[in-house]
Amino acid sequence: MKIKIEIDESAAEDEVIIRCRGLTKQVAAVQRAVRDVTNASEKILLYKGNTEYYVTLSKILFFETDENGISAHTRDEMYQTRYKLYELEDMLPGVFMRVSKSTILNTDQIYSIDRNLTASSVVAFLNTHKKVYVSRYYYKPLTQKLEEKRLHHEK
Repeated sequence: MKIKIEIDESAAEDEVIIRCRGLTKQVAAVQRAVRDVTNASEKILLYKGNTEYYVTLSKILFFETDENGISAHTRDEMYQTRYKLYELEDMLPGVFMRVSKSTILNTDQIYSIDRNLTASSVVAFLNTHKKVYVSRYYYKPLTQKLEEKRLHHEK
């Protein structure tokens, strides 16, 4: 695979074009990587009462369903979003992952996982008391994703 960068100072915005013979696993991985890099600094519109907040996605620890709808948690704050969980799953960058029927978490923010073979495992985040439960169904895909990220960073 060759990579080419063309600088066009008259371009209205940056554009990434992937020209390929077919959609292979490698090409799809490049597409995801580019999308994740560009989406990581994006902001999402969240609410507290009537106030709108624009929060950087990388600061969000997790989204979860509660009695008020869908909450977005940062280390110190909790906001509401008007998106459904399945809509968030489709629009969030690849560092976010569903870990239960009611929770999507930011895998970049995981500090530890307290594994429980018979029930839900518990994910903890650095510098906060907040925790998330990972259902048994999602535990293996989560640990596989974390291992892939670790191997990728070692290269």
